[in-house]
Parts: sequence; structure tokens; C-alpha cells
Amino acid sequence: MKHAILGAGAIGGLMGTALAFLGEDVTLVVRPEKLAGYPEELSLEQSAGVITASAHAASRLTTPVDVLWIATKTYQLESALASIVATPGAVVPLLNGVEHIAPLRSRFGHDRVVPATIAVEAERLAEGHFAQRTTVRLNVAASGEDLLGALLARMQERLGFACRFIPNEETLLWSKMCFLAPFALVTSASRKNKGEVLADPEWKATLDSAVAEATAVATASGAEIDGAVIQKILETSPATMRSSMAKDVVAGRRLELDAIGGPIVRGGEKYGIPVPTTQKLMGMIQSQAH
Repeated sequence: MKHAILGAGAIGGLMGTALAFLGEDVTLVVRPEKLAGYPEELSLEQSAGVITASAHAASRLTTPVDVLWIATKTYQLESALASIVATPGAVVPLLNGVEHIAPLRSRFGHDRVVPATIAVEAERLAEGHFAQRTTVRLNVAASGEDLLGALLARMQERLGFACRFIPNEETLLWSKMCFLAPFALVTSASRKNKGEVLADPEWKATLDSAVAEATAVATASGAEIDGAVIQKILETSPATMRSSMAKDVVAGRRLELDAIGGPIVRGGEKYGIPVPTTQKLMGMIQSQAH
């Protein structure tokens, strides 16, 4: 199949390299100023070694592809979509948050958009050079199984990705949010990694409270959340793990704070669920960012 990747950062680069390594036709859509010097060979550092593969780079997508994978930051989405001229067969967004699906379906059509989430600690080390620090957990809406089933099976078999198709889209999106949002907010506000947070009774209690708030809003939104799964992710992830937002705070980069914490606050208001811990953490991070 032909694939395009919109957003060649850590996640987009990881996916682009993985797809190309599996023999798929991959085009990375990059910013115009990066096009001339963008490497033709991509590399991805994994625990088992380095994989390399060739891919194309373009500043605009002008020919149709079977799948457009979107891996931009949420605040970059609208401007980045200006570079997508051709209509893709399917659109698979890997953005943080839950509120990007509706505008994408408004643009591309309801059935063309296949919601998905990816959970992994990854980095862009240089243009075209990426690192995967933890296992990739890729969950995709069941509506995409006919198109992507064989591909995800190959990702699982050859690359060790953990891939699943999820029937309930709310469950799909909120399952990641119920881990990501509390973890990102706590590690960003505390400037601690996972191990340091869990070793600090006060921050551990804050994390537990944030998870409970996110889970309550998710349940009210129609998601079926298994708290044991969230706990297992926390227990099995590396002690040194930090969220990408925590790294952005340290580096002084723009934050995805509204996309990550905002749905919980807005959902709390909608369903009458108090979310004081989430609100407090967001306030702490906003004050640090100024």
C-alpha cells in the first residue's frame, strides 16, 4: 500500500520507518524548508538494534495514497493539513487527545477517518533518525481492520508492536487519555520521571487522583475503562519514563496542554464531575511555561 505520514517528529518518524521497513511505499510530508536536505534513508533505534529503510519526502501530498497517518502536535494540525491536497483513501490520526476526530471527519468524511492511538516513548534524534525507547502499543478502531489487519499483524510479528482493534471508539480514545493525561500532567508539573513520582507519596496520591478524575469523565463519555490496565502500564513502564509534554516543558517548547488536560476539564463541566486535581495541575504547568 501507499502511505503518507503527516508530521515527521518522533511518532511520525517511528511509524514511517516501521512501515518502510516492512516494504510499504512511504512518503513523509515535511515542512518546505526541510525538504531539500531531508535524508532518503530513515533509521530507527530499537532495543534489539537499528532498522533502516528508504522513504520519499515531500512538502505537499498531491497524489492519492491508501493511508494518511497524522502524527502532528494537536496545535499544528490545522496548518499542517494545508499541505494535503490529494484525498487519501483512509486517514489514521495518532494525535494526543480525543477532540480531533470530529474536525477530521468534517474535512475528510466520517467513514474515511479511522481513529487510532499510539503509546510509546520515542524521540527524534535528528532529521530522519529516530529512537524507540519502549514497546509500541498501537490501538486502532475496528472500522479499520479490513484495511489494516494484515499490516498490523506484520508489525506485531516483525517489529514487536502490540496492536489491537477496538470496537468502541470512545473506549479506544479514552483508554489512552486516562493514562496519558494524568501521567503527562504530573510529570510536567513535578518535573519528575515515573519512578520519582511513584516514590513520592504526595505526587503518587496526586497521580492516583488525576487517574480517577480522567476515568470518571471517560466513563460518562461512554468509554469502558479498565483501571487494572492503566495500573499495569504504570507498573511495567520504565522508571525513567517521562511524558513528551514534560520534555517540552524543560525545553521551553509549546505545550499540548489543552489537548491533553482540556477534554477532562470540559468533560467534567459537561457531566457535572469535579476535576480539581486536573485543574490544579494544568494551572501549575501554565505558570511554569510563562
